[in-house]
Amino acid sequence: MRPVYLDHIAATPPRPEVVDAMLPFLGESFANPQSLHSGGQEALQAVEESRARVAGLIGASAEEVVFTASGSESNNLALKGMALAGRARGKRIIVSAIEHLSVLNAAKSLEKLGFETVLVPVDGLGRVDPEDVRKALTKGTVLVSVQTANSEVGTLEPVAEIARISRENGVPFHTDAIAAAGNVPFDVRALGVDALSLAADQFYGPKGAAALYLRKGTRIVPLVDGGVQEGGRRGGTENVPAIVGMGRAAEIAAAEMTKWIGTETSLRDHLIRGLLEKVDRSVLTGDPSSRLPHHASFCVEFIEGEAMLLHLDMKGVAASSGSACTSKSLKVSHVLLAMGVDHALAQGSLVFSLLETTTAADIDRVLEVFPPIVDTLRRMSPLFTKFLEEKTS
Repeated sequence: MRPVYLDHIAATPPRPEVVDAMLPFLGESFANPQSLHSGGQEALQAVEESRARVAGLIGASAEEVVFTASGSESNNLALKGMALAGRARGKRIIVSAIEHLSVLNAAKSLEKLGFETVLVPVDGLGRVDPEDVRKALTKGTVLVSVQTANSEVGTLEPVAEIARISRENGVPFHTDAIAAAGNVPFDVRALGVDALSLAADQFYGPKGAAALYLRKGTRIVPLVDGGVQEGGRRGGTENVPAIVGMGRAAEIAAAEMTKWIGTETSLRDHLIRGLLEKVDRSVLTGDPSSRLPHHASFCVEFIEGEAMLLHLDMKGVAASSGSACTSKSLKVSHVLLAMGVDHALAQGSLVFSLLETTTAADIDRVLEVFPPIVDTLRRMSPLFTKFLEEKTS
């Protein structure tokens, strides 16, 4: 029986077309894009064609796209670079309580430089209230950053409304769209954002390739000083194979995303219904409808996420518990705690993330093997034993 891989929120497999596009630049077409000879110009042309393709995916112009090495780097460049560029106006930064750690920790680093971070709360579905952002804004606010979608619970945020409020108050707005870009359609012009992060490994591109959209005129201080690369906004020789792969993946996503969404949403809803029916005292986390099409997340009472993942893996099913940057930390998710999930229940978090090639048989396999795993683990759980004793007393 083939393995069932449902951890695509951590990374998606590069499409064959993506790998084929990258191969020449891993071999004979190795030249530096900044070289003036024909080999260098061939590499430069490939980078710029990829830039245009990434821009096309999000409705930007090519010169507004800065290539980076990861989504975390894009978030750090946005947070630190935009805050430092605006520090003459003030030192207040507003972010949501459920941001990715690359945003939260970047904000903490800025606090060492005298900046103030304000965490905006979320409701029980992981949704930011735009009015809470409005209330947090002050004259000295230099940046607002709220993610487009949460990778742990799948909730889509009201980014356009928050961006409008920020714009009305003259405050630059950044959104971490890494979990969303290539999975749900959006246009940076319609969203009204000043900066947006995305990563290739979320839409069938290579790891190590990402980008930051910067609206024309948005001021930023580079984190990596160097030469003229990326318009002087990020120094260092370009990773041409990865950039080419990201460009090809963006082109494919722009053309096929609508088809993916239909397939994934149907299978996601089948998984959600089936798991909630078959596993007693399990709850869906995140917004049940306004969520990523390929994302299903749960908390299962009385047992821990790590134990469920290990048992699922022994049955040939790969899943996750939290984001890729927290899944090995054994800490309770800050996202779930911010949503008001009880600490003990939050220990039992589980995330399934689908792919356009996921099948109904894959979902049925999960629904077959998972309930017995829960039963086994609960028999070993002192929390479950205590629950049964209290229930019968």
